Amino acid sequence: MRVGLDLLYLNPGESGGRESYARELIPEMLAREPTLELTVFVNREAGLELAAELGRGVRAVRLPISERSRPQWALGELALVALAARRARVELLHSMANFAPPWGPFKRVLTLHDMQYKALPELMSWPMRAGTGAMIALGARNASRIIAVSASGGEEIVAGLGIARERIEVVPNGVRLPPSSPPPVGELRAELDVGGRSVVLAVASNLPHKNLPSLIEAIRLIEPHERPLLVIAGHETDDGSLSERAIAAGVRDDVRLLGRRSTVELEALYALAGCLVLPSLHEGFGLPVLEAMLRSLPVACSDIPALREVGGSAAVYFDPRDPRQIATSIRELLGSPELSERLRREGHARAGLFSWGAAAEGTLGVYRRALA
Repeated sequence: MRVGLDLLYLNPGESGGRESYARELIPEMLAREPTLELTVFVNREAGLELAAELGRGVRAVRLPISERSRPQWALGELALVALAARRARVELLHSMANFAPPWGPFKRVLTLHDMQYKALPELMSWPMRAGTGAMIALGARNASRIIAVSASGGEEIVAGLGIARERIEVVPNGVRLPPSSPPPVGELRAELDVGGRSVVLAVASNLPHKNLPSLIEAIRLIEPHERPLLVIAGHETDDGSLSERAIAAGVRDDVRLLGRRSTVELEALYALAGCLVLPSLHEGFGLPVLEAMLRSLPVACSDIPALREVGGSAAVYFDPRDPRQIATSIRELLGSPELSERLRREGHARAGLFSWGAAAEGTLGVYRRALA
């Protein structure tokens, strides 16, 4: 099975959950399908070394485009990746993150992670929203199969694009397993100057839909004598904008903004934290929720369809547009040992229902049905 993977979107360390999707799924598919021959199409920033990181035998084709240039990236998605896939003689091209070429002499599978541009149009300029909508619709309507990472995401695709349900297959994401060796929690505790305080962790890129300013406002609403330390890790969380928010809210000393951190450092953060909080306005799935649950960390998150689907009854939910509700949820998790213990237990069991192995099996099944 000769498969091409469209990874033009992937800039290592900057692509959030979509990067995790590729890095976790690809090795699992290779382990399960001995006939699978993979060619990945990458941008200039990713480089050819990305193929070696994804798995043995993965071939890379680097296209002369930069993902940071919108015109170049659009040209790559609309034309160059299809030309490269045709030259590579792939049987199927899997576009792994929302955008796909509308043509090519091969079957096409598209993973459409979310419909955020329709759910939160106010977060995009009109030109950006129009361009995003046109490209997503073009790729989706010409795909042989569409993968949604959640059932709620699949319903959004049906409603937003008018695509028949039978063309959409739901293949949930998996969850990254914790390492066997204990993470360096002591070093991190000293680095962050935690002292004896409880730690509230958020793992998210600094993007508008992640709603991180509301989390900072929620920390302000907690009385100083019981206020936990808020630690936010993710791409560009250290770019200065959130720091300005914390200073304006008067909680500069109660917030740590770490930017992108390594996998080892993230494990230490999960081990150090008293709870994870995810205040997103919209999600297609919500990987940090499952990662925290698998590590027996209590979770409070937004009451939105995808996170309800992932977390089930094993999380505390709040209205992400109401910082007071977020603050109340944090106080509940940190102030109730009985609630925290129940969520630790139920969350760990809930996370066990998801695996990248199952996601790989599901994705390979989509490939076979598309080729048939």
